[in-house]
Amino acid sequence: MFNVMLFLHVLGAVGMGFYVVLPFMVGRASNLAGLGQGGLADGLISANRIVQYFLIVQLLTGGYMISQADYTVAWMVIVVLLFLAIGALGGIITKPLKRVVSSIEEGKSATAHINKARVMSYIILALYIVTIYTMKFPIFVD
Repeated sequence: MFNVMLFLHVLGAVGMGFYVVLPFMVGRASNLAGLGQGGLADGLISANRIVQYFLIVQLLTGGYMISQADYTVAWMVIVVLLFLAIGALGGIITKPLKRVVSSIEEGKSATAHINKARVMSYIILALYIVTIYTMKFPIFVD
């Protein structure tokens, strides 16, 4: 059972790899014309929704694997907080992306919303990298 959960956990981590390319995709939006910006933002919203499901897989499989080993409470709290932060910011980033789409439809500039999404995507990337490091080098009880 542990090997199945480990496989699903790794699969979820690969799915969350979207957050590695997200800052670059959002940054590309400012170079596109109006309809291109809206289309890219709409695609990023859809992809982000799928990644949120991968995050749920991560939490469920990770919870099982934590129960099978001896980790410190501090490590478990750090890991849960990192995943909650990624999930929260992953949800929050949807609003500026939706505003990009609506701004383009209204014929307004979407630069401010693109910049907000870019900053949040870099924060998510940093959290994701810290999470990967924390997973690779867990703190065990001695």
